[in-house]
Amino acid sequence: MKKWSLKKTDISDIQNLMRKGGITALTASVLASRGYTDIESAARHLEVSELTDPFLIADMENAVEAINSAVDEGEKICIYGDYDCDGVVASVMLYTFLQEIGADVIYCIPERDEGYGMNETAIRELAEQGVNLIITVDNGIAAVNEAELIYELGMKLVITDHHQPGEILPRAEAIVDPHRKDCFSPFKMLCGAGVVLKLIAALNEGDYSMAMEQFGDLAAIATVADVVELTGENRFIVKYGLEMLKNTERPGLIALIAVSGLTGKPLNSVSIGFMLAPRINSAGRFGSPKTAAELLLEEDEVRAHAIAYELNELNEKRKEVEALIFADIYRYIAENPQSTRERVLLFCGENWHHGVIGIIASRLQERFGKPCFIFANNNGDIRGSARSFGDFSIFKALQYASDFLERYGGHSGAGGFTVKPEFISEFKDKVLEYAKTQYNIMPPMPINIDAQVSPNELTVDNVKGLKVLEPYGIGNETPLFYLDKAAIIGSYPMSGGQHTKLRLKLDGKLFDALIFRVAPEDTGLTAGDVCNLIVSLDINLYNGTESISIIVKDYRNSGIKQQSVFSALDAYERFLRDEEIPEKYYVNMLPTYEELKTIYKGIPERGIATDTLYANLIRQNINYCKVLVAANALSELGLIITDFASDKLSRIKATKKADINSATVLKKLKQLTVG
Repeated sequence: MKKWSLKKTDISDIQNLMRKGGITALTASVLASRGYTDIESAARHLEVSELTDPFLIADMENAVEAINSAVDEGEKICIYGDYDCDGVVASVMLYTFLQEIGADVIYCIPERDEGYGMNETAIRELAEQGVNLIITVDNGIAAVNEAELIYELGMKLVITDHHQPGEILPRAEAIVDPHRKDCFSPFKMLCGAGVVLKLIAALNEGDYSMAMEQFGDLAAIATVADVVELTGENRFIVKYGLEMLKNTERPGLIALIAVSGLTGKPLNSVSIGFMLAPRINSAGRFGSPKTAAELLLEEDEVRAHAIAYELNELNEKRKEVEALIFADIYRYIAENPQSTRERVLLFCGENWHHGVIGIIASRLQERFGKPCFIFANNNGDIRGSARSFGDFSIFKALQYASDFLERYGGHSGAGGFTVKPEFISEFKDKVLEYAKTQYNIMPPMPINIDAQVSPNELTVDNVKGLKVLEPYGIGNETPLFYLDKAAIIGSYPMSGGQHTKLRLKLDGKLFDALIFRVAPEDTGLTAGDVCNLIVSLDINLYNGTESISIIVKDYRNSGIKQQSVFSALDAYERFLRDEEIPEKYYVNMLPTYEELKTIYKGIPERGIATDTLYANLIRQNINYCKVLVAANALSELGLIITDFASDKLSRIKATKKADINSATVLKKLKQLTVG
């Protein structure tokens, strides 16, 4: 269960925004909940109409001078990129521009197994090829030793990057990074391609017209793919670039859109983030990033479609590999259920593909609502990825455990690391120790709700008004709304039972709502139930008729008090970890024999989610802790099966009588209550 957080707003702020901005009630509610309480701040957020002078970025003039000099002298230039979507796109942008102005230019994008950033082997090879100037994109800010080697070999270096610089900057003709302490550029959150976009404009005397016209579509893709904040100048880049993308003439992008199933469909930040970017990234994960670069550079339509199909196949392979790793992890959890009861989740596997463990970490964090560290041991090379939320800092946790790491980096919400081969257990213990020292009680994963809506507000015009908030992304998330006490009239399968359509009744009005990737029987919702919903809203267009689309993001039966659930879950997990809790808790979490029978009977053979089971038992005054303890005991005795992947409890047909009192968890609790 995640923590629902409904922001409180002043109705006068909402009314003021509606009156002065000419926006709908829903849009005004979202803006007010996000801190834009007056029309001036709202306008600054929504109407970013230009990019700031590229020469405000530190060293931009030096970079332009060094590059122009190399072009004029006929020197050989190499664009040195990174293997992810941002790095590939940035490489293509700068390579294309320099080629068009007559430069002698090549590009170099290292394979994933070469590691992130510059490496000695590649640098020496470039020197042998006669390269005079290396320009990095989306990397280089940490390449202190590699920069020295470049100059030892008689080459020069220009760095363009968007990552945080260290205390020592590399030797270079110019270092263009908006995060430099001496940089006066007001907007810092550009991705690598965003920095390159500004470099291209600077090389064109600071005029953005050509840069945006020629590369706006690519810059938009990279900005969304790199998950930088979609605020400020990034908002302008993506909004402008999306319009260009809809009418792009690039054969590679047309082919990529086609194999992604997006031809003729609306293109937005969601399309990029979940359809286009993963296919570009798949090249660096399961093939060569050069394939993605070739697609974006290809001018022949037939060849472009062949490359796009290849990327699509690599993306399918990525999904298959992810599924295998998830199967490994859930198999481990089934054998070691205690692993999910720690403050932080840590899983290490043999020969897991390094290219997808970051995705795995994100999805497990979402599933269990806890920070997650995933690392893979590939012949002694133990690399990992971590994801977090809220105040728990991945970077600080890695710093705390750094004695057992060869290298690490990242920020509060995400990070990468390499574990010393002989210290896997010690690393796990140290991360758990950090979590315990920082958080006696771990904060639950939040869902931030923008506003509560009434049935009267669910109109086509009101929902259409939300379009002014797009594009959505980090820092400008898709708005979420709260529907209170919706009565379930019916639950129906869609797409062969893969999805669910709910028929809802709200204050006498009927609405349809969709739950994706959950079958009706797995929702735990039946006709007559009353539940609370968190939803996103959009507009459907079918046969020329517009209607409201309600997508359910989370739901729970009315009557559940979330703080009671979080407190119970914390007490239960601390008990399992043998941590000290108040003695009275043991009594409150020990179910009676009659309660155990009631809980068991409430679990159907087809399965039920733990939270749904609890909701069904609230009226019988059975607390959440007792449900968890009972599920633990029944699972241990083989009376039910716990599917950790879906959090589903399923009753097994009993073949013999079981002694419920023999369950380890019950015996342990009884000893503590007697004591």
